[in-house]
Amino acid sequence: MIILGIDPGTTSVGYAVLETGKQLSILKAGLIDIKGLAPAERLIELKRGLEKIISKWNPERAAVERLFLARNQKTAMAVAEARGVILLTTSLAGTRVYEYTPLEVKKIVTGDGTADKLQVKKMLQLTFPELKPFKARDDVFDAIAIALACHFRERRNI
Repeated sequence: MIILGIDPGTTSVGYAVLETGKQLSILKAGLIDIKGLAPAERLIELKRGLEKIISKWNPERAAVERLFLARNQKTAMAVAEARGVILLTTSLAGTRVYEYTPLEVKKIVTGDGTADKLQVKKMLQLTFPELKPFKARDDVFDAIAIALACHFRERRNI
């Protein structure tokens, strides 16, 4: 099964494509860069980027970070807009969509809902040894963790 993990953001969106066959593997991980664009253009570029990823990898599942309350309302609104585009684009592609809060992802991946980003990254490196030399922004590691959480949750429910 192919799972697309997505970490919504205001200037970039992290994504990870995970294959969950006999062995877990990361097929692709990166960023959809939407920085410096006008709000409407940012959402259009996000949709285009997602469509390219979905077209290439044809994921059966998409796992998206659920919005949590933010102190900055402007940022929260921009992330909510991006999530709307993500949910619409993945759903229209026929991909089954799951949503997880940051606490749920941390709990599923590390066993501790209060784990920090470094602890999550270390657990990802244990699961995927190829990530040890991998340099990327937190958004990418978050997307990998979200996809992995979906895999673990799905496996447990089957």
